Amino acid sequence: MMDAIDVAVASGARQAEACGVMGIDRRTLQRWRARESGEDLRAGPKTEPRNKLSPSERRTVIEIVNSPKYRDLSPNQIVPLLADQGIYVASESTIYRVLHQEGQVKHRETSRAPQKRHRPVELEATGPNQVWSWDITYLRSPIRGEFFRLYMVMDVWSRKTVGWEVHDHEDADLAALLIEHACAREGIRRNQLTIHSDNGAPMKGATLLATLQNLGVATSFSRPRVSNDNPFSEALFRTVKYRPEFPSGAFESIETARSWVESFVHWYNTEHLHSAIRYVTPEQRHNGESEEILRRRDAIYEAARERHPDRWSGQTRNWEPIRIVYLNPEPDVPAKNSAA
Repeated sequence: MMDAIDVAVASGARQAEACGVMGIDRRTLQRWRARESGEDLRAGPKTEPRNKLSPSERRTVIEIVNSPKYRDLSPNQIVPLLADQGIYVASESTIYRVLHQEGQVKHRETSRAPQKRHRPVELEATGPNQVWSWDITYLRSPIRGEFFRLYMVMDVWSRKTVGWEVHDHEDADLAALLIEHACAREGIRRNQLTIHSDNGAPMKGATLLATLQNLGVATSFSRPRVSNDNPFSEALFRTVKYRPEFPSGAFESIETARSWVESFVHWYNTEHLHSAIRYVTPEQRHNGESEEILRRRDAIYEAARERHPDRWSGQTRNWEPIRIVYLNPEPDVPAKNSAA
């Protein structure tokens, strides 16, 4: 069994999924590998549970839930109705288990069946212009109930804002132009970049997807209504709206909003010492200047410790550059550097 899992993983399958196919948990595989023999020591139950339904009771459950009166209802509705008649055949969970074993757990309504949403594929950035993240947020306008839209594109590795626009509506064509211009400024080559976004209509518009395909830019999408799948853009928008100079009310006009965002982006890229990248600016990291800055800081700290070693109980502050940044890392990957 372990050999079969190893072959599957070597062929590109995920270990957790390979274990699921073999009917074991990933931790079970880890325990087996820890033993010298590596044998399957699972014994399993030797007797049947005393509270197991008898064959006649199982038939009764199946007959009731498939009867014309109850066949359109869920076990959660059937059990109370039976109780009102003084009847108890099994609990909701037992009925669900019996139906599952009989292959009768199906979506019975005319509405769309629930869909399983898989986590986005893990993205890894080891330098600038490898992984970008973008999103749209609202800015209050002078008209009650209407908003300006702030489009922002950021580099996940450096945290630099590589593109932004403010418009009065959301549109895939506007997003396509924004990203096309950002790619031109950054000199993006084909198959160099992956851009991540949520599942909004502008993000999946035909014009934008065609533009990205023409540019040779790969796409990645969050799960519907899961903001944590796009943490870098969400963190950037939080920084935008919690700046002291961010208006407490509405922007007077779209020109005012654009002027404010322009000053914010300049501050964020060139002055803001970002905590997630060792307190250098996104511009310094994006342009390759940060390593020399961090090296000088480390040298200053080492010299300070040599002058007064009694003031240092351990190592000096960690000024080592952050080499890898993950977007939506797998659960077994360390969470470091995975948030903005």
